[in-house]
Amino acid sequence: MGNPIYVIAYDVGTTGVKTCLFSITDKIELLGAASEGYNLYVYPDGGAEQDPDEWWEAMRTSTHTVMKKAKIKKSDISGISFCSQMQALVLVDKEGNAVRRAMSYMDQRAREELKKGIAYGPQIAGANIPKLLKALKITGAVAASVKDPVWKYKWVEAHEPDAFNRAYKWLDVKEYLIGRMTGEFVMTQDSAFASMLYDIHKKCWSEEMCKIYGINPKHLAKIVKCTDKVGELSKKAADELELEPGTAVFGGGGDASLIGVGAGSVDLGDTHVYSGTSGWVSTVVDKSVVDTSAMIAAIVGARDGYYNYFAELETAAKCVEWVKDHLALDEIDIYLDKSKNLKHGKADQEVIYTNLYDYMMAVVNTVPAGSNGVVFTPWLHGNRCPFEDPNSRGMFFNISLETGKSEMIRAVVEGVCFHMRWLLETEAKKVSTSSTIRFVGGGALNDVTCQILADCTGRTVETVDSPQNIGAVGAAVTIAVGTGLIKDIGEAKKLIPAAKVFKPNPALKPVYDRNYKVYTNLYKANKENFAILNGDK
Repeated sequence: MGNPIYVIAYDVGTTGVKTCLFSITDKIELLGAASEGYNLYVYPDGGAEQDPDEWWEAMRTSTHTVMKKAKIKKSDISGISFCSQMQALVLVDKEGNAVRRAMSYMDQRAREELKKGIAYGPQIAGANIPKLLKALKITGAVAASVKDPVWKYKWVEAHEPDAFNRAYKWLDVKEYLIGRMTGEFVMTQDSAFASMLYDIHKKCWSEEMCKIYGINPKHLAKIVKCTDKVGELSKKAADELELEPGTAVFGGGGDASLIGVGAGSVDLGDTHVYSGTSGWVSTVVDKSVVDTSAMIAAIVGARDGYYNYFAELETAAKCVEWVKDHLALDEIDIYLDKSKNLKHGKADQEVIYTNLYDYMMAVVNTVPAGSNGVVFTPWLHGNRCPFEDPNSRGMFFNISLETGKSEMIRAVVEGVCFHMRWLLETEAKKVSTSSTIRFVGGGALNDVTCQILADCTGRTVETVDSPQNIGAVGAAVTIAVGTGLIKDIGEAKKLIPAAKVFKPNPALKPVYDRNYKVYTNLYKANKENFAILNGDK
């Protein structure tokens, strides 16, 4: 390729935004990044909201930080794109102003709306059978969760009629930000799919599903591809962001769509594993696939004509954060003392770690595979796949007098990896998964975790550069396609080579197979106990 192009990608998460500046040539290189946080407003009735103005302010501040440090002019920026949280409800007026705070994907207030709309009569997977069959036929999915946006929409209609009557369009997170940048009201195909109103065959809004759910189709925005140029930066927005007016803005995608792209997992049958706060296993497929018994479905992806067969774990690296806070923090004095000693020339390099997490992983590496028989279940906030049970919880199984914290910490890492194996094996019952998997997210930053994943799953694991910024990398790919730098998302793999490769150790297979068998038995053995302890909460 010739001269590099420079792009800005916004990774808009639940607690903050990360603004990334990339150069793209024959690879995607991170030149600078800055993060800013914002609030999540949680209410006793299950409400979870965010202020769209806070999203914008965080973007504005982080953009200023990145561009002040950049060695390029703002006129050198070829495009802007997004990777964002999904399934929020952002209702805006004709000027693009939010008529109320955005309802987060975490909002669970619409219980009555769900019951009235679909959770009644003869049911499968919590949905009325005739409506479920109709929804699966048209959209490839069904709005069977209280968190689905259609029920948030109905909740506002029922509880806040004044705000509802001021609404002109229904947008998702990045679509609101696109509107504020360009004045255009659009929704990318993946966000449209996540609304449960998208006809996957005709690639348009389904009037029939709007009637079934009671949605006003006039509230729905124009559907665009993730790689489409959807507008240009207005002068007002450019002045606020301190960027060049007229800069191209592209559709981008949701995190479930673009993290796989950023991982380079874009070809048919490619599988990637993500470990962030939550986690998932996702495999690229070319048709709609649903496994209602395991709560796994193929969702519309960023690459036109392809889907991501998507199985989720509610808490992945969050479990490691939990064990750090509750089992490892009292070791911090040891860690800090070692770091202090090095500064005074008293310690060897091998005892110094970048942070407490690296120190913890070094401790994990001293424990034998299988954690001396201790097994951990990573269901700290319930579980979704391959069984859905909000009552399920984490536990340490088979602790003895000889068990120490080191074994427990390693068991947490292994437990997350066992669950990823369970998801991989469940997906393989319906689709062809890859023998080599890409591993991304914050959980992929440490080699110890990567090797444990390879050993637990029996698959070769590849990582990429900056695995914690992988959503923004995926957003950068949408610009590369939109500007014609590459033909389509299928060519992204050549821009995102593997950085490291981890092969499974055959000698560890017996112990991991033994522990994995116990792991998969633990839910069935404790389902009733979980219901007794947590069912009334």
